[in-house]
Amino acid sequence: MDLKHTTNMEAGSKQEACGSRETTYRIKIEKDVEIPMRDGARLKADIFRPDDAGTFPVIMNLGPYQKDKVWVPPEDLEEKPNPLMNWETINPEWWVPKGYIAVRVDARGTGKSPGQGEPWSYQESLDFYDAIEWAAQQPWCSGAVGLSGISYFSINQWFVANHQPPSLKAMIPWEGFADLYRDALFHGGLLNQFMTNWFVTHLSHHLIGRAYRNNPDTFQTNTLWKWLRNNLDNGTFRGEQAQWDKITVPFLTAGNWSGMGLHMRGNSEAYMRAASKHKKMRMHAGNHVHPFYTEDGRRDQLRFFDYWLKGIDNGVMDEPPVRLWIRHGNAAGEWRHENEWPIARTEWTKFHLDLSPPAEGEPKNRGGLVRESNSAETQSRTYFASGAGKAGQASASSTFLAAGAMMAGMGISLDTPPLEEDTEVTGPLMAQLWVSSSTEDMDLFLTIRNIDPDGNDVFEVGQQGQQVPVAKGWLRVSHRELDPDLSLPYRPYHKHKRRLYLKPDEIVPVQVEIWPTSMLFKKRHRIRLDIQPRDGIGSIHYTHYHADYNTGTNTIYSGGDKESYLLLPVIPKKAS
Repeated sequence: MDLKHTTNMEAGSKQEACGSRETTYRIKIEKDVEIPMRDGARLKADIFRPDDAGTFPVIMNLGPYQKDKVWVPPEDLEEKPNPLMNWETINPEWWVPKGYIAVRVDARGTGKSPGQGEPWSYQESLDFYDAIEWAAQQPWCSGAVGLSGISYFSINQWFVANHQPPSLKAMIPWEGFADLYRDALFHGGLLNQFMTNWFVTHLSHHLIGRAYRNNPDTFQTNTLWKWLRNNLDNGTFRGEQAQWDKITVPFLTAGNWSGMGLHMRGNSEAYMRAASKHKKMRMHAGNHVHPFYTEDGRRDQLRFFDYWLKGIDNGVMDEPPVRLWIRHGNAAGEWRHENEWPIARTEWTKFHLDLSPPAEGEPKNRGGLVRESNSAETQSRTYFASGAGKAGQASASSTFLAAGAMMAGMGISLDTPPLEEDTEVTGPLMAQLWVSSSTEDMDLFLTIRNIDPDGNDVFEVGQQGQQVPVAKGWLRVSHRELDPDLSLPYRPYHKHKRRLYLKPDEIVPVQVEIWPTSMLFKKRHRIRLDIQPRDGIGSIHYTHYHADYNTGTNTIYSGGDKESYLLLPVIPKKAS
């Protein structure tokens, strides 16, 4: 083992409310330790451990964000910044004094680790397995390894758990997608441009930035071609998809209601589908990074790891397994425990699309959401599938796409009447729609909005600090084929194995998955559903590629034998 240097850092002795131990430890830092892989490669890691002769459990992360890259935390981060902090990983100054070892590993071909970088590859999951088993055999490790971290450091936890490494005893995937195809690359079959932008950014870090000096020839694998060429779920990404029947390790899955467009779906699916007999779920809201470092977030993590990695019987597994932040609007809310997900007492409520002609003076693209379908005849609403920019560019031109193509007033908007009482919506959502297009395909962008009595949006804080609405869902209509074994009445599951192109004006039924959410809609507020051909309000960081067939007109139908509706998980008030 090559130890370039070791350093002792005094750990603070202040006892914190988040569950500190009676004994605290000084921190010993070992830099650029080499971890051998099964094929002879050696990955570089930093190890932060108690300066003590005992053995301790390991909390490990592995990824491309460079273990030596300086992170300057935001000023409003609840955890105190210090020189040992690294982007989206645990803070050694808080964890090591409590008797844990932090191990940070540069993934193959990233940071200081040699080889070819390929995000979330099958090879990376094997490397992660080898790193876990190596750590478990070290003289300073108790033999128990846990995994923790946000985003990338969460995502590949699912993929290494597919292999069931023997020394992996627990993990906390915090805001991390679990299916590269469905959760990240292709939302309902639509390319999420965040992913291509993310890849180019980290390609640049490693070929132009400081990391270039350590590995100037990395990232030669044509990841972008692989991602875009495999725009159907054809098996290419199987190693980058959680195999839920193989994930048996105890885990705490932590999602973010504001994470629509990247992470939150995977955290919800994990709780519903993973084979693990010991699992908990937490759903919070707000900024992507902040909740992980709050006292509340650290307490949840520490109690879970204390139980599974140290054997401390702290009662954490006797508590209700689901902890939800119930949003009240404008970032307000409250925590609530539940015994299951979706919530057993949910009243699955249909809001039918009312497409009757708008009243005089009302916009032509407006409609209603009603509890009872009041139309014996089928009605429809037609809208343009593309918009003319001032420059007159084509819908798929680079100029149009660079602008995000978010068009106010496109498509149709449907509102409930003012609510007669506070109405909580918490859980998965879906919409069944009857649709047609004048072309061979059709893109559906659905947005759920909270409209106050003055007609203004009640926004929430998004993952990037931006304003976001309540929930979103997407579907490219040619991807409408369902998997009957995995679809649920409230969560359609699309196969994405082939494209069922439309014939002009052919009317077909589709089911659109809307990512789970929680919102207490206040009395006199309205629930609004936007159905649009392009990214709508609150999509600024997660826009999609709009293919060049998005021209002509699209039509939505409802009433008669074409029942179109929004299905909402309404939570009844508990009896007082």
